[in-house]
Amino acid sequence: MRLLPLVRERFRVFAVTSQESRCAELRGAGAIPIIADLDRPASLGRLARLAECIVHLAPPQPEGLKDRRTRNLTAILPDHATLVYVSTSGVYGNRAGALIDETAPVSPMNARARRRVDAERALRAWARRSGSRLAILRVPGIYAQDRLPVERLNKATPALSEEDDVFTNHIHADDLARIVAAALFRSLPGRIYHAVDDSEMKMGEYFDAVADALGLPRPPRLSRRELEQQASPLQLSFMSESRRLSNQRMKSELGVELLYPRVSDALERIRNTG
Repeated sequence: MRLLPLVRERFRVFAVTSQESRCAELRGAGAIPIIADLDRPASLGRLARLAECIVHLAPPQPEGLKDRRTRNLTAILPDHATLVYVSTSGVYGNRAGALIDETAPVSPMNARARRRVDAERALRAWARRSGSRLAILRVPGIYAQDRLPVERLNKATPALSEEDDVFTNHIHADDLARIVAAALFRSLPGRIYHAVDDSEMKMGEYFDAVADALGLPRPPRLSRRELEQQASPLQLSFMSESRRLSNQRMKSELGVELLYPRVSDALERIRNTG
C-alpha cells in the first residue's frame, strides 16, 4: 500500500491478493486487484505473463525448507522481465555484531531463513534462464508508527541485559517502499541490496527508545540465561543473531536518500505529532 502511490503514475498496477475483502481497498489505492493464491498454482492462470515488472512481497509458506510459493510464481512469469524480491537479512544468521556488506555469504540459522535462501536461489535460476533482471532486497526489521512493539512494551516483555544484547537493523516502511521503487528502475542485474537505515542499535536500545517516545515503561532487562527460561523459541531466535548491515550499495547505486536515516528521526516525529 505504501508502494502504490510511488508507481501507479508510471505503471498499470495489478495487485495480487488471496482475500476478496481487500479488493475495494486496493482499487481505491489505484491498483487492479486480482484474486490468486501462490499456494494454489491452478489459481495463477490469470497472472501468467501478465506483467513485465514484478514486485515479489510474499513470504514463503510457514513450513519446509523450500519456498514453494516463489517456485509457483516463477513458473508463470514472462521472459525478459524485471523483478524486485523483498527478502530478509535473516539469511546471514549470527555475525557476532560484525559489519557486513552484500558480499558476505549466507548462513541461515533457522527454517524461516533457509526458505528465504531457497527463494533467492530459485529467483536467480529463473532470471538466468529467462534473461530477466532481478534485484534482491535484504530487509531487516520494518517499523512505522503503526508497526511498533507497543503490545510487547505493555506486557513488560523482558529484553536482554546490555552485556548480552544483540545488534539489530531497521528500516522505516516508507523508506522501504521508496527503495523498492528505486530498485525497479535503477538496480543492476542480479544485484543484492541491503534495505537498511543508518542506525546502529542494539535490540534493548530500540525497545527503550520506542518506550520513551510513547511514554511507556522501558522493558526489564534479563541475562540471556534468565531469558531462556521464559522467552518463546521465536523470540530467542531473534535474540541469538547479532549483525550490522552496510547500506552503501543501496545509496550509491539506487540513489536513495532516506526520509528517516535513524530510528530516532522517526520517533522524534511520532513524539512531536502525537
